[in-house]
Amino acid sequence: MLKDYAMEFAKYKTLGSKTLAQIPDDALNMITATDGNSIAMIIRHLHGNLVSRFTDFLTTDGEKTSRDRQAEFATVTYSRSEVEAFWGDAWAHLETALSELSDADLTKTITIRGEAMTVDAALCRAVAHAAYHTGQIVLLGRTANAGAWESLSIPRSK
Repeated sequence: MLKDYAMEFAKYKTLGSKTLAQIPDDALNMITATDGNSIAMIIRHLHGNLVSRFTDFLTTDGEKTSRDRQAEFATVTYSRSEVEAFWGDAWAHLETALSELSDADLTKTITIRGEAMTVDAALCRAVAHAAYHTGQIVLLGRTANAGAWESLSIPRSK
């Protein structure tokens, strides 16, 4: 079961990485809607979430006191290297935590924001969160690179 989670997370990491590779630097910080988020903001948020959740995963609350969630959505201009560093570090934290788990851990209880849940439920929640934000990143990337977009799945009419 743990292997399935790792494979599912890897799919979203790959989709995001392939999106980042296709978009110009100026698109990283583009906000396309009132109260919207840029790709860089979303990646900064995903970084904050995954680092918080998967640091000391089995032993401490998944919402670390050191995390400043509001700052993740501040309008800041990030360089490509900063965005890629956030992306890589986020996934590295997750992958390290997953590598330290076994299927026997799935029934253990952890907490996130004081809410008790099984490891299985927490991983399910984390996959959904990563998928949601990766979808946003792909949509924003595709919009920013309209006309030159290389499909990440089966292209239309293929």
